[in-house]
Amino acid sequence: MTVNLKLIYYGALMGISNIIPGVSAGTIALIVGIYDELLVSVRDFFSPKIKRTLPFIVPLAVGVIGGILAFSWLIGWLLTHAFEPVQFFFLGLILGVLPFLFREADAKETFRIIHITLLLAVVALVMLMNVFAPEEGARTAYELTIQSGLWLFSAGIFASMSLLLPGLSGATVLLMFGVYGSAINALLTVDLAVILVLVAGIGIGFIVSSRVIAYVLLTHRTLTYAVIIGLLIGSLTIVFPGISGQIGMMLLSLLTFAGGFAIAFRLGKANDTKNREGVNPHDE
Repeated sequence: MTVNLKLIYYGALMGISNIIPGVSAGTIALIVGIYDELLVSVRDFFSPKIKRTLPFIVPLAVGVIGGILAFSWLIGWLLTHAFEPVQFFFLGLILGVLPFLFREADAKETFRIIHITLLLAVVALVMLMNVFAPEEGARTAYELTIQSGLWLFSAGIFASMSLLLPGLSGATVLLMFGVYGSAINALLTVDLAVILVLVAGIGIGFIVSSRVIAYVLLTHRTLTYAVIIGLLIGSLTIVFPGISGQIGMMLLSLLTFAGGFAIAFRLGKANDTKNREGVNPHDE
């Protein structure tokens, strides 16, 4: 099997994006033009057609894992030393990706009362989750008990789904569950117990949900996008770190917010440009 360096590069971009809330691996796959092939390969991976998917899946997976491991140290350092500006950067990313998702869903034409109701219900559900999620500051060690282990395992299951959902980052899911900083800390300190519980959740979640998600995305796009948009809007209340009141910190947070918004917005525009040039990621 010939190694496809381009797929490794795309995978690395997807891995890096998936540990940054607001910019998802699915969004990157859309922008670089491999999203449909990703959906089909994941669907066929758990079937007799598995050999056909390996030249695509293996180098992409190598890139994803490499991107996560290479970039997590920087995120960990920033969460420790600049928590508030980093959270505002994440807020900017999440808000910046929303116009892209509304355009992808063609919301003006396709959204009906049922889609708006579902979107608002998901926003309310995520805000409710914030009440039950363990409180988390910057980068913290995770104390494993039966209860916290099950919570972390559940976070891994839901985070795995984000690998295929454009606009929803695994990092956003971990933030919703209140374990994002702890997950980054576990990677940096090689906390094997925490890593294994999280990876087990991600692995099982991906195996169970991947074909379902691929089917839903290909057959019920509008409903799926309504859920994704609801998840992201609801996550804003979780990511918002409050305002310290210090002028210097507020100015820095404003700058990081603007930077995050600009990055996500431009990524969405890049995908629009591809579509105008005739590369439609939803064409089979």
